[in-house]
Amino acid sequence: MSARAGASGPLRRLVVLRHAKSAWPEGVDDHRRPLAPRGLKDAPAAGRTLAEADCLPDLALCSTAARARRTWELASGEWGTPPPVRYDRRLYAADVADLMEVVREVPSQVETLLLVGHNPGLEELVLELAGDGLDDTLERVRTKFPTSAIAVLTWHGTGWSALAPGVALLTWVTVPRGSRKQ
Repeated sequence: MSARAGASGPLRRLVVLRHAKSAWPEGVDDHRRPLAPRGLKDAPAAGRTLAEADCLPDLALCSTAARARRTWELASGEWGTPPPVRYDRRLYAADVADLMEVVREVPSQVETLLLVGHNPGLEELVLELAGDGLDDTLERVRTKFPTSAIAVLTWHGTGWSALAPGVALLTWVTVPRGSRKQ
């Protein structure tokens, strides 16, 4: 289902995962910040949540920041065979334009893409792409897109290069914590 009438092409899913809760150790630069104890629990929960929802990606794009990389490692560790991952420095501290540039480079054979990164860029990307949302999903993202939050956007398109503002439907938002799905 697409927010844009008359859209064609295969159903595509963009799964957006904000990195898990990070620590703020003294003397460590932002790019190298590790996950906090809660983040070490929440990241695997995010992976289990995606597996239970049958929402595993064909490809993952991940920020090079330590907290995003560790989130990816722990989340994907919950799956039998993780998909390929590409670490991209452009995803660190990215705004919507930067995120869109990276996503539009994804090969057209990828139908489900996972993006692991940071706020405020991820939250703004979800709101920019969503022409509509199921239930209260848009309002939930507008209110708060906390660490470990997952948003799933669906759209029909021939390739990622055609992804544009307002064409996707925000189908699902959740915030896994520990070992339970919320």
